[in-house]
Amino acid sequence: MTDTKTHYRTCNICEAMCGLEIQHRDGDILSIKGDREDPFSQGHICPKAVALQDFYQDPDRLKTPLRKTADGWQDISWQEALEEIATRIRGLQAAHGQDAVGVYLGNPNAHNFGNAIMLPGFFKALGTNNRYSSASADQLPHHVAANYMLGAGMLIPIPDIDHTDFMLIIGANPIVSNGSLMTAPGVGKRLKAIQQRGGKVVVVDPRRTETAKKADQHLFIRPETDALLMLALAHTLFDEQRVTLGHLEHRIAGLTELAEAVKPYTPEAVAPACGIDAATIRTLARDMAAARSAVCYSRMGASTQSFGGLCQWLNNVLNILTGNFDRRGGAMFPQPAFDLVRNKKGKPSSYGRYQSRVRKLPYFNNEFPVATLADEILTPGEGQIRAMITIAGNPVLSSPDGARLDQAFASLEFMVAVDIYLNETTRHADIILPATTGLEVPHFDVFFNAFAVRNTAKYSEPLFEKAPEQKHDWEILRDLALQLTGREDDGTTPERMLDAGLRHGAYGKDGMSLDHLKAHPHGVDLGPLQPCLEQRLQTEDGMIQIAPQLFLDDLDRLDGLLQQASDQDYPFSLISRRLPRSHNTWTQNSHRLVKGKNPCTVQLSQGDAERLGLSDGQTAEVRSATGSIRLPVEITGDMFDGVISIPQGWGHNRSDTGMTVAATQPGVSINDVTDAGRVDALTGNAAFNGLRVAVRAA
Repeated sequence: MTDTKTHYRTCNICEAMCGLEIQHRDGDILSIKGDREDPFSQGHICPKAVALQDFYQDPDRLKTPLRKTADGWQDISWQEALEEIATRIRGLQAAHGQDAVGVYLGNPNAHNFGNAIMLPGFFKALGTNNRYSSASADQLPHHVAANYMLGAGMLIPIPDIDHTDFMLIIGANPIVSNGSLMTAPGVGKRLKAIQQRGGKVVVVDPRRTETAKKADQHLFIRPETDALLMLALAHTLFDEQRVTLGHLEHRIAGLTELAEAVKPYTPEAVAPACGIDAATIRTLARDMAAARSAVCYSRMGASTQSFGGLCQWLNNVLNILTGNFDRRGGAMFPQPAFDLVRNKKGKPSSYGRYQSRVRKLPYFNNEFPVATLADEILTPGEGQIRAMITIAGNPVLSSPDGARLDQAFASLEFMVAVDIYLNETTRHADIILPATTGLEVPHFDVFFNAFAVRNTAKYSEPLFEKAPEQKHDWEILRDLALQLTGREDDGTTPERMLDAGLRHGAYGKDGMSLDHLKAHPHGVDLGPLQPCLEQRLQTEDGMIQIAPQLFLDDLDRLDGLLQQASDQDYPFSLISRRLPRSHNTWTQNSHRLVKGKNPCTVQLSQGDAERLGLSDGQTAEVRSATGSIRLPVEITGDMFDGVISIPQGWGHNRSDTGMTVAATQPGVSINDVTDAGRVDALTGNAAFNGLRVAVRAA
């Protein structure tokens, strides 16, 4: 028996970048705790991190390539798998064009160091424009707003939560999500610190969330009216002459156009639609303007709705108008050691470069909206997708109208999945290529350092060496690209590219490099966020565009909410919710994360339950124009009347899957009732929230 050893790494399950201290001996994990010496997380940890050992040891995890046959799944060699894939893909492209092959990237790719760096080379080798990802079911409005206002889609402002005196949270539950486009481990403590220094936290949400319960004030709001509220806040700032632009005043273009655009949206005009009275709206605007520092932060509830683009534009507008843009305690911009914001001044935006074939949805950031993926597979004609490659994703459960997408994947001529599980999506594949996972891979947070509330950097070595027959995700992508192109391997690795980026980045002159990070296994503290927007701004004229015409033109669509009549057939609005012990669908194959009371319930208010004759625990049917699901009722005082809530990512009840723990759990997929036809017309992002549904006893 060898001695107990300690391994330090960053958890890569969610966005929080929590530092871990892992005790292990002879290949067995003895404990996983928070690393108190990590300069960013300082010992914080959530339940998901402890499950890393479950995924590493999971007997359901695939470890060798599989081919589907008439007699079931068959093990094949890597070389055989790669050759067959290349032959089939190139054959289909030769017959039907490059775009006959589609690619879908799931959320775990953003947490995968190797894929984040090597995917562009794979896309180039594949040569298709038919690319889709979970980003358009999540955060696309943030990127479009940053692109049009600041010149770069990755230049997203982040709340300086550790120094603010007033935080307005709209449609977000950061205590459960650990931030989300605000990478901030231990959000609960950070919010409490605001209150302890005399500040205030206000949450606006149709549900009294875990975050709302810790806030100083919670305001119920009707789903999909957040943009109206934010317009009324902006109106009040102009109307009461409370606009203060601060040090960026000389950098702001379009202020006159903005002032004119918000004039019709008085608090009195929007109050009936929002469900928040005019006096409260005015007070909220005054409080934000009067605070020593303030920040507005809006997230999933504001992004994954029909007006997500307007919401994220207006979120930035409020921070600018109150003088809190690029300012301590306001909305600031990280300066990551490996920077994804490249100098692109004068280069055209990719927004709208193409339109999707069937529904004419906009192309942005080198992909089309996932809400139209099923259309592109099922609709015959030139450009139809005939083969798919999915990489670390389960869109049948995570994308809108999952049942139709399930049918679409079943109709493909050929499908490849790079995944560690046989799930509701990968079961349709002809070949599955399994990669290493979690504790077997090195890690550096390529994306989430760009969204972090403090500048830090950390590289994690693998805890366990991969077996000789295993491949990392990036090695699979590299080998597929080489097989498709016939080229020789040039020796490029993620580590080499990371090292080059670190040496040429903002801290390169101070000795930043991969070797430097390896010498500091707890991570390197690079300091708090600092004003830096004027140096990082990527607009061609060097100005912040506060009123891009794209957003002003979309206000006409929003105005329909002011006169919207109630829907007698579908009288309720559906919103999703996130659970502390759940992240992506694959995390539900850990017993320690799913054990206990069934969390997949439909939450509704006491008043609504009484009107419907429903009791706690009774089975209800939730029906939309798309489909219907049945699940237990949970009556709570935390829901706005007329609104129901169901968690996202459940429903492991289809046949021919191999996630045995997840399959034993109750629960249904919310995306069997969501509608892929509902998108934010401005950005193409899926509009999960605000779907009209009917509820009745099953």
